[in-house]
Amino acid sequence: MKFGIIKERKSPPDRRVVFSPNELAKLKQLYHDATVEVETSDIRIFTDLQYKSMGITVTDNVSDCDVLFGVKEVPVENLIPNKAYFFFSHTIKKQPYNRKLLKAILENNIDLYDHETIVDAENRRLIGFGKYAGMVGVYNGIRAFGIKFELFKLPKAETLAGKEALIAHLKRITLPSLKFVVTGTGKVGSGVKEILDAIKVKEVTVDNYLTKKYTQSVYVQLDVLEYNKRIDGQVLDFNDFTSHPEAYVSDFEKFTKVSDIYYAGHFYDNAAPMILTQEMLNASDCKLRVVADISCDVNGPIACTLRSSTIEEPIYGYFPLENKEVDVFHPAAIVVMAVDNLPCEIPKDASEGFGEQFMEHVIPAFFNGDKDGILQRAKITEKGKLTPRFAYLQEYVNG
Repeated sequence: MKFGIIKERKSPPDRRVVFSPNELAKLKQLYHDATVEVETSDIRIFTDLQYKSMGITVTDNVSDCDVLFGVKEVPVENLIPNKAYFFFSHTIKKQPYNRKLLKAILENNIDLYDHETIVDAENRRLIGFGKYAGMVGVYNGIRAFGIKFELFKLPKAETLAGKEALIAHLKRITLPSLKFVVTGTGKVGSGVKEILDAIKVKEVTVDNYLTKKYTQSVYVQLDVLEYNKRIDGQVLDFNDFTSHPEAYVSDFEKFTKVSDIYYAGHFYDNAAPMILTQEMLNASDCKLRVVADISCDVNGPIACTLRSSTIEEPIYGYFPLENKEVDVFHPAAIVVMAVDNLPCEIPKDASEGFGEQFMEHVIPAFFNGDKDGILQRAKITEKGKLTPRFAYLQEYVNG
């Protein structure tokens, strides 16, 4: 089995990679039948020399590899026919901008595996960059608060070496006694929690958060049933929410009345209710000053996420009265941070963590006959056709 790491060609450039040099060396050590090549790249967070120093072949041409690993979408003109590819294809939700890509994959007889479709038997995602999005999201949210109120200046996350540097800079500033509310307990939520805990923000219960005043910064992390309630008043379980999201309405307003910064790190289903509405944000007793939408669903559950922002320009102002974008320093503006590629700001940590997950959950499947069905579930296309699991995309492909 010959694996290849491809150069990232999507613009703007992404410095992340599926495997760090250390992880590839480990792969070769564990699986003697595996050979690995890395396509030369001048943008990758790890240099060609770092791979070479670990005994990894670096080459201009990876077309003799069986399986090719990338992070972002491969431009249509760079697809190599008759190969297996792993990358974030952004096609499984029928994204219009990538229809041409999926069509080309089928025409080129490519077996496509999407990082998003790598799930266990319970359909839980096994790998992703979400944890690192959460980490950078916390930093960017606090940085946005400092900018808005001219309290402190933090450098941009992308200029720092990684997670430890984010924590070090956050520890140097003096935070007022802020209240942080976090939605989501998955990978993004775990990244948010890791940074807040590292900078000694105290986690408190929902009841205490809603009723008590504190002389230090505190946070609360909410599961979905703590900020949604059934319209009929029944108290049921998570399965009921996922089966009947239309029977629920947001109960988040009580948190907007006591919170300074909101970190949105939830998974959102289109059928689920809005979480943070324009009415909540426009209420006279809304205390929110920064909304860091790490999940970044434009036209989704967070009313103030009018658009995604960029690493270059990460924040904008939101004027709730008129539901429009304004300057960050507008007196009535709530600051929105909605960068949709946050893990790119700490590419080294993100790549190392991603590779560890990949080694644990995916690589063994190539050598154990895919006994847990990891590859089978993840495969979107095979021999020029959509697999049964992804047959729903046929209409999308046909246009």
